[in-house]
Amino acid sequence: MSDALRYERVIAAAPEAVFDAFTSAGGQEAFYGKDDSGWVVRSESDVRVGGTWTIAFGPSPERLYRHHHLFEVIDRPRRIVLATTETRLDGTTLRFRTEFEFAEHARGTALTMLQRGIPTSELREEHLRGVPHAFDRFERYLAARSAADPLGR
Repeated sequence: MSDALRYERVIAAAPEAVFDAFTSAGGQEAFYGKDDSGWVVRSESDVRVGGTWTIAFGPSPERLYRHHHLFEVIDRPRRIVLATTETRLDGTTLRFRTEFEFAEHARGTALTMLQRGIPTSELREEHLRGVPHAFDRFERYLAARSAADPLGR
C-alpha cells in the first residue's frame, strides 16, 4: 500500500490568486480553521525557502496539535513543498512531506495536496477525514477575500 495521501479540489480562481491567498496569514489560518466555536488556531509563517510555518490548533489551549513546516520549495504560483513535523496530543511526533500544487484548470485552479511518509493507514485516514474541511474553509476564505477586493489588490 502506498504511504501517500492525495486530495484535490478545483477552486474557481486563478492559480496566482489561490497561491497568494494560501500563503497569506488569513489563508493559512483558514486552512487549519475553526470547525467549532472553541477551536484554537495560532499560526506564524515566514514564507521563503528555508522559512517556517508553525501552527498550533485544537479543541482548547491545553490540547493542541502542532505542525512545524519547513519551506523546501516555493515556486509561485505552481508549487509548495514542506518538510512537516506533527506533534500530536499524546506528545508523539510524525515526520512527513507535504506538497501543494496549484494547476490551471478550465474552472480555475486544481489545488492538490499530497502527503508522503505518513507511517500507517490509520493515520492517513485520520488526516484524510480532516482535509476536505480544511479545503472547504480555505475556499470560503478565498471567496470572502475576492468579494472584499474583486480587483485582487
